[in-house]
Amino acid sequence: MSYDVAIVGAGIVGLAHALAASRLGLRTVVIDRDERAVGASIRNFGFITVTGQQAGDCWRRAMRSRDVWEEVAPQAGIRILHSGLVVVARRPEAARVLEAFCRTPMGKDCVLETAAEARRRSPYLEGIVEAAMFSPHERRVESRDAIPQLAAWLAERHGVEFMRRTAVKSVDTGRLETTAGTVEARAIVVCSGDDLATLFADRLAAVGVQRSKLQMLRLMPKKPLQLGAAVMTDLSLARYLGFAELAQAAALRARLQREQAAHLAAGVHLIAVQSADGSLVVGDTHVYGHTLDPFTDERCDELVLEELRAVIPSLDYAVTARWIGTYASLDDRLVLFDEPAPGVRLVVVTSGTGASTAFAIAEETIAGLVS
Repeated sequence: MSYDVAIVGAGIVGLAHALAASRLGLRTVVIDRDERAVGASIRNFGFITVTGQQAGDCWRRAMRSRDVWEEVAPQAGIRILHSGLVVVARRPEAARVLEAFCRTPMGKDCVLETAAEARRRSPYLEGIVEAAMFSPHERRVESRDAIPQLAAWLAERHGVEFMRRTAVKSVDTGRLETTAGTVEARAIVVCSGDDLATLFADRLAAVGVQRSKLQMLRLMPKKPLQLGAAVMTDLSLARYLGFAELAQAAALRARLQREQAAHLAAGVHLIAVQSADGSLVVGDTHVYGHTLDPFTDERCDELVLEELRAVIPSLDYAVTARWIGTYASLDDRLVLFDEPAPGVRLVVVTSGTGASTAFAIAEETIAGLVS
């Protein structure tokens, strides 16, 4: 079996590389040990986040990836469920962060609103609202549907081959040894996600890659509720680097430490998005380590729900699902690029931003490999 490009991993990062390679007319194979996507790529918000990503490469990649999602989604039968983002400022310090953000180039087309204006746009925001910012840039898909739809489209329309239920045992220049035999490829991209023990474990350990565990919930409102856009709050301003690296964020962070220390300790920040059936996907939390237990912590879920109720206090709901996800994490970078051997690239998104940035990352990686 011989290909122009072989990709290890059929999550969103691997699929993005398959798209980039196939668009250049390269014969491409994707190899994955599972029969279907079951990892981080489907255990998330399906939220293509632009506003709040770190200034520079990450924000640029998010903008480009958002554009690719818009190109690909209708062709692959993927539904864009809603667009945009409302960032609610519950405190004056948060409002000042939003004001500063809107003065940056990343704030172009974002609209800063008073509390009254925000409630007119989003009537459900009945809680403590100092101000709000609306961003038009974000998109929301249902990940557990979108990832298999994307893979099927790549196979049917772009001729990408998939080797499922196939483990890759080793990788070297031009060659992969798998449980299905040897695969040869001029270029190889390893998109192994949070598998830190199988391929290039020594290189991952050398830079300190670990795992982040997150908890999420699905809520069904008991009365009809139309979000219309994703929702974030002050806690997100302290976490997303596009906001958190602004000078004005220091005062907000100090106040949050006084008032919501438990939320910060559990890595809680609020994202709420809506599905086609009206349910809300809500999260999330962050716990770090190399081996993380597979259980949810009800206390952490309650911290997330407490933040949601602070901005939508009249929301009455039933919790219909709880789950965890894990992704690779690094303190000092958002994505790990490595060249373990000539013609081989190791690409690991280490910030939980795969859906938001992978398409742009893949275009850069494939262009560099085949140029």
